[in-house]
Amino acid sequence: MKLYRLLTEEDTSAFCHKVTEALNKGWALHGDPSYAFDQVAGVMRCAQAVTKNAPGTYTPDMKLGAQ
Repeated sequence: MKLYRLLTEEDTSAFCHKVTEALNKGWALHGDPSYAFDQVAGVMRCAQAVTKNAPGTYTPDMKLGAQ
């Protein structure tokens, strides 16, 4: 099965660590990162899609981050 996640976080080193952790768990970058200003919080937010091929059958109750 192919899995998809959209990682999001404020534009801090925490976002880079989140993406780095996913890459080290076998996820691959999918497309370019995105940035947007969150007016409510007054911060920039980042997003990066990642994908991973994994054995098994997908079910909506899967914890994708645990894969």
